[in-house]
Amino acid sequence: MKASCDIKIEFENQEIVKTVLRSVNVDDFNFIKSNISGKNLEAHIKSNSISSLLHTLDDYLACVSIASKVVDKD
Repeated sequence: MKASCDIKIEFENQEIVKTVLRSVNVDDFNFIKSNISGKNLEAHIKSNSISSLLHTLDDYLACVSIASKVVDKD
């Protein structure tokens, strides 16, 4: 079974979202496609199973959370 998910996360400004994307883009490989739309980080995640999708989504959101906290400290 194939599974996919689209997420959109809004940040305060485009500079923050650019920095967060640079931080998490390293781990995207071929199962996550991330991009910027205005102040939003958008990601399309695909997987071969629902459990794998949930694991990938959890990891991705954790990385975004950490990156945004680091950027917010500046």
